[in-house]
Amino acid sequence: MSEKIKMTTPLVEMDGDEMTRIIWKMIKDILITPYVDLKTDYYDLGLVHRNETNDQVTIDSAEATKKYGVAVKCATITPNAQRMTEYDLKEMWKSPNGTIRAILDGTVFRAPIIVKGITPLLPTWTKPITIARHAYGDVYKNTEMQVAEGSKCELVCTDQEGNETRSLIYDFKDSAGVIQGLHNKDNSIRSFAKACFNFALDTKQDLWFATKDTISKKYDHRFKDIFAEIYEAEYKEKFEAAGIEYFYTLIDDAVARVVRSNGGYIWACKNYDGDVMSDMVATAFGSLGMMTSVLVSPDGVYEYEAAHGTVTRHYYKHLKGEETSTNSVATIFAWSGALKKRGELDGNKELSEYAEKLEKATIQTIEEGVMTGDLYVLSHLENKKKVNTEDFLLEINKRLSALMAG
Repeated sequence: MSEKIKMTTPLVEMDGDEMTRIIWKMIKDILITPYVDLKTDYYDLGLVHRNETNDQVTIDSAEATKKYGVAVKCATITPNAQRMTEYDLKEMWKSPNGTIRAILDGTVFRAPIIVKGITPLLPTWTKPITIARHAYGDVYKNTEMQVAEGSKCELVCTDQEGNETRSLIYDFKDSAGVIQGLHNKDNSIRSFAKACFNFALDTKQDLWFATKDTISKKYDHRFKDIFAEIYEAEYKEKFEAAGIEYFYTLIDDAVARVVRSNGGYIWACKNYDGDVMSDMVATAFGSLGMMTSVLVSPDGVYEYEAAHGTVTRHYYKHLKGEETSTNSVATIFAWSGALKKRGELDGNKELSEYAEKLEKATIQTIEEGVMTGDLYVLSHLENKKKVNTEDFLLEINKRLSALMAG
């Protein structure tokens, strides 16, 4: 083995929960540390440690990401009532992803990893579709209430001078019902737009943006206007020089276009649309285990993670000593994405090349018929073989060491 690849700047490393935490260590031991003199600023975002630190560790990891510019994150548990009891939590801690997104003011970009042998449900999709999700506001920060029959509901806005503007939502004179108040902020929408335009330039892909401004003439229209303003003022010439396109369309038109397309573009969506469409795209391409996810801030800070959860079912099998066949591809690509970006920002060509070889070895393993259970079911390769969690990583390493030697 030749000398390990050196790193000048550390990555921020955020450890996680359950089966993905087990895989995290295996990936490092089998695929990374034999080749790279790994430097990380480590934070344990496992639920136990988040509880011990009153979730301060999540805030610290996000601040460290701002400092170093690149982070890699393992999947984490967002607790519900059952987890409160299971982990004896002090309180129902918020989603770490939500906390980190808010601190970094980031946009989430999710893209499928395409391999031969797994055909998307839409066979015309030959290139990845990247979903850019605005991860602030809307229904995720809503205020809502049930209202009794006979209630009259209004939107009331009080300005700095104390002047009120009122607008009738609905007069519930004939029935009880529900109301909901949503908000978003111009500065958050601007950050979202800039992150999308920058990412499109970075990856040399067309950018589509879609809302429903014909119905939501103020709320959704605000998004459309901010995107248009920023594009015209700051990005139009850059896009033309790069030979890529930005266009706006209605969300229902976008869905029709996406279904008929070959892929190969970024589809920017408001928060709820992005939440739904990213799962639709992931499932149609094959599996959430084959989906990359990167959070990008408007000032160019990157946090890479897998798009899936902590694989709880496999974790309980693992605890009982039973064999698992867990797909680690998205987690491997979180590491490779972060190491590639670290290499790029530091001018460390060797590190970036290693990360590319790691991705190549992973895809090669699957395309040569060696895969985990979830992919085995989807693959139409003739000579395919299902392997367990660790053996899959060892098979990747065989190909990686050959690529590194060659």
